[in-house]
Amino acid sequence: MRYVSIIYKRMRSEAAQLAHQLEQWFRKRGMEVFIRENIDNSGISRTCDKIDIPAESEAVVVVGGDGTFLSVARFIEERSIPIIGVNLGGLGFLTEINAESCFAEFEKILSGNFEIEERMALQVSVRREGKEIFSHRVLNDAVINKGALARIIDLHATIDGHFLTHYRGDGLIICTPTGSTAYNISAGGPIIFPTARVVILTPICPFTLANRPIVFPADVTVMVEVAEPATDVTLTCDGQIGYPIRDFDQVVVTAAPTPLRFIRAPGVNHFEILRSKLKWGQQ
Repeated sequence: MRYVSIIYKRMRSEAAQLAHQLEQWFRKRGMEVFIRENIDNSGISRTCDKIDIPAESEAVVVVGGDGTFLSVARFIEERSIPIIGVNLGGLGFLTEINAESCFAEFEKILSGNFEIEERMALQVSVRREGKEIFSHRVLNDAVINKGALARIIDLHATIDGHFLTHYRGDGLIICTPTGSTAYNISAGGPIIFPTARVVILTPICPFTLANRPIVFPADVTVMVEVAEPATDVTLTCDGQIGYPIRDFDQVVVTAAPTPLRFIRAPGVNHFEILRSKLKWGQQ
């Protein structure tokens, strides 16, 4: 490995400090380094600016939390550059290496002691009157939900053209295994091993208790239609990109053609991360 890009959380002094320490650490080992503070993608907007990651990069290091990681993942999208995250102490499932051990972990990685994990992403589009008006790629989830003061919304869901069910409630989460530990878990959805290839549908506060989360194979096409006049309904992609949904719009979700490639350090264990982050076994 000869060229690495480092993107660090903006407006966070400890992130900048650690990122520049990593920069010097890599340079001392004869590597080229591209380093930038992440751009301001705070809040939910229809579009987000991107940092142009150099084509020569052999890896992208993200210093921050899961929000920073998700935004940086958009910068590389369908490119094959692998990515790894350094967590600064929050509840991070994507940024798996902690700041205290990152130099030791990167030493192992540079010696070739690592694995590449492929995580599936989703391609999400909105169709209105037969035309595609919005498209976005997500690593975690696509969420259709109502505003705080809006009424219950009605959604019709089909799988590969076959009617699945009628959801009535606050909304619906469509997520990847990587995203199963995000909003999905808060809504009562299942935890899925992150390298699995499945799509999860989890209703948000369903009016009917029989509407439970359901898991489908990755090759299905999910289509969700707003079934009746509704106001203040939004499609949110990875919690950062939003698009307003009108009556009878169709949200279509399929597996993205290329996965995101994660660098997995030898000291990282998914089950240990779950136990640590979710406080399993603690009284």
